[in-house]
Amino acid sequence: MRVFVTGANGLIGSAVVPELITAGHEVVGLARSDTSAQTVAEMGADVLRGDLDDADALRAGAADADAVIHLAFGHDFTKFAEATAQEAAVIETFAAVLRGTGKALVTASGTPAIPGRTSTEDDPAPTEGPNGGRGRNAKTVLDLAADGVRSAVVRLPRSVHERGEGYGFSSILIDAARRTGVSGYVGDGSQRWPAVHRRDAARLFRLVLEDAAPGTVAHAVADEGDPMRALAEAIGHQLNTPVKPVAAEDFGFLGSVFALDQPSSSARTRAAFGWEPTHPSLLTDLNSGDYPA
Repeated sequence: MRVFVTGANGLIGSAVVPELITAGHEVVGLARSDTSAQTVAEMGADVLRGDLDDADALRAGAADADAVIHLAFGHDFTKFAEATAQEAAVIETFAAVLRGTGKALVTASGTPAIPGRTSTEDDPAPTEGPNGGRGRNAKTVLDLAADGVRSAVVRLPRSVHERGEGYGFSSILIDAARRTGVSGYVGDGSQRWPAVHRRDAARLFRLVLEDAAPGTVAHAVADEGDPMRALAEAIGHQLNTPVKPVAAEDFGFLGSVFALDQPSSSARTRAAFGWEPTHPSLLTDLNSGDYPA
C-alpha cells in the first residue's frame, strides 16, 4: 500500500515509517520544515511538504494514498485544547476525502482510565473531562466505518518509550526531577501507568493498517501498569535525586491525570493480531539512565 503518514518524524512516527517500509509498503510523510523533510527522506519515505493546518496538503496526501496513518499531535500541554481542536479539523479533512473509498484511516489515541479495574478495548474513550476532546475525535474516526472507511484507532498508553529517545509521560517526571531536584510522585504512588516500547507500538500500527476491520479499537499496551512511585524511584536513582511525594498541582494540567490509577490490557489486541511485545519494558529503559536532554 501507499501510506500517507502525519507525524512521520516524531517519536512514534519515526518507528512506524521504517516498519512500514520494511514490510513492503510505500510511505509518504508530511513534513513542515527542511529538517523534518530530510529526516523523512533519510528513512526512505517520500516527502509531502505541509503541516496540520494545511488542508490542501492533507487532502492531497490522503487522495494519493491507499491508507492514512495520523500520528501528529501537539504536545504542548498548556495548549491541549487547541491541539485537540486541530486534531478534530484534521480528521474531518481526511474524512471528506476518504468517505466511500474503502481506504484505511488509522489514528492514535490514549487508553482510558476506568475506576476500579483495568481498561480494555471494549471500554469507550471518555468524551468529557481533561481528555474528552481526544475521546470525541477517536469516536469520529470509528464512526467513519459506517461511511465506507476502514477506520481504526490504536490507543497508546501513558508512556511510549525507547532508551535514549523518549519516555512519554515519564519524560515529564524526568524533566521535573531535573528542574526541582526531587523525583516526585503523586499521592502514595501506587497508581499504575501502562507503557509500550515505541518499536512494539510501530509494529501494531502496521498490523492494524493491514488487517483491521472497520471500526477497530486496538490497545498498544506492553506493560499493563507500572506504579508511579516505581517510575519515580528509577528516575531518582539515575539522576541521584531524592524520591518524594509531591502535590498533583506541581505537574500542572496533567496533575489530575497523574493521580489516577489507569492500568490497561491488550489481551484482545494480542489475540486478534498476533501481536506480542518483544522490546524492553519501561522500567528497564528508565533504569538505563540514558535520558535525552
